Amino acid sequence: MAQQRKKLFIKTYGCQMNVYDSERMRDVLAPLGYEPSDRPDDADLVILNTCHIREKAAEKVYSELGRLRPHKEAKAGTGDPMTIAVAGCVAQAEGEEIMRRAPVVDLVVGPQTYHKLPELIAQTHRARGERLETEFEPVAKFDALAGDRAVDGYTAFLTVQEGCDKFCTFCVVPYTRGAEWSRPVDQIVAEARMLVSKGVREITLLGQNVNAFHGAPPAGHEADGPWGLGRLLRHLSLIGGLDRIRYTTSHPNDMDDELIAAHGDLECLMPYLHLPVQSGSDKILHAMNRKHTFESYVRVIEKVRAARPDIAISGDFIVGFPGETETDFEATLQGVKAINYASAFSFKYSRRPGTPGASMPMQVDEAVASERLARLQAVLEEQQGEFNRSQIGKRLPVLFEKAGRLPGQLHGRSPYLQSVHCEGPSGLIGQIAEVTITDASRNSLTGFLDAKVDAA
Repeated sequence: MAQQRKKLFIKTYGCQMNVYDSERMRDVLAPLGYEPSDRPDDADLVILNTCHIREKAAEKVYSELGRLRPHKEAKAGTGDPMTIAVAGCVAQAEGEEIMRRAPVVDLVVGPQTYHKLPELIAQTHRARGERLETEFEPVAKFDALAGDRAVDGYTAFLTVQEGCDKFCTFCVVPYTRGAEWSRPVDQIVAEARMLVSKGVREITLLGQNVNAFHGAPPAGHEADGPWGLGRLLRHLSLIGGLDRIRYTTSHPNDMDDELIAAHGDLECLMPYLHLPVQSGSDKILHAMNRKHTFESYVRVIEKVRAARPDIAISGDFIVGFPGETETDFEATLQGVKAINYASAFSFKYSRRPGTPGASMPMQVDEAVASERLARLQAVLEEQQGEFNRSQIGKRLPVLFEKAGRLPGQLHGRSPYLQSVHCEGPSGLIGQIAEVTITDASRNSLTGFLDAKVDAA
């Protein structure tokens, strides 16, 4: 009789880095017999892969653990125990506290040590051994993860850089992910080739500060010294079958000339750049320790647009940072109007324990921050709508990823990362085809296939 396979449920919070990490957790656990499940109640192993960036991140984890407790108790009563692990950045920042407050948790695993999950789970099953593992070991982690990985679909994330040395006063990343560290070029290329061999056509390179990438050069190029992101992109563009490359998230100070030139030279590098600025006020940027001014940010955008005139710019904004006055906020509004974003993410400032911003004077009243956020989002949403409407009548290459919600409908992504819907044969899924855009909303585009295409 075949051995019954075990069920694995992973709940992923936050950024694309966590999505990538969750995929790799599934990979390292597959040899132990774990297969993915979409239900936590009957899972043998539940992992909460946490993010510390959003407001009340830890409280959300504790709430989820409270919901999991009855499931764990029910399974224990049947003699079929459930193991619960908390992974990711909340685990890194508050591991000891999690173990103290939530006895339901069996394992706490930091973002640099999830490759040790098989070992830790085995220890847990052997008399509940070591339960807390949060030491930083990025080199060991990626060495352990080198090799095969599961692929689901035609797009994939690929982590090339972790950590951050910028120490923005609102951010916990340097404390939860550690210092900046880049993977070797050969390791990245090997993983990219493996993904393409499994049908992936678009890869998004990930890093907390991805354009700070400085990886060891490939064999035969040791004399070059570390390669930057621009050169890595050129190297990856040579992989046959890799039709699209993206990268996120970037810092304005690391947009060097080589990377900017790559946007103009590489057809496979999509014309979409996510480049957070956070504020239009130099006073607030200084308080945030961003180490750039709004004017220097504008100059970077101008260089990128000169290299790639059709590029779409996306950004991040925080309103209500300590000391922000109405004049500072108005500078942000004017800055947004000057740049004209295709899309953006915007948030109210929220305190992160242990960060300098949490103890700064002149904390902004919650109601004031909410009102400012609403005004900012109104402008950003209008810009996004205008950008999408500007695509009407254009022919865009669309990578079709799956069937749409309606019969005969396909869903794909434009070069600008917009959702695109059109009618077409299911055989187009996984292919890139030209679509004439006929309608646009704030969140998606609609169109029709230009001509009969080979959907075999």
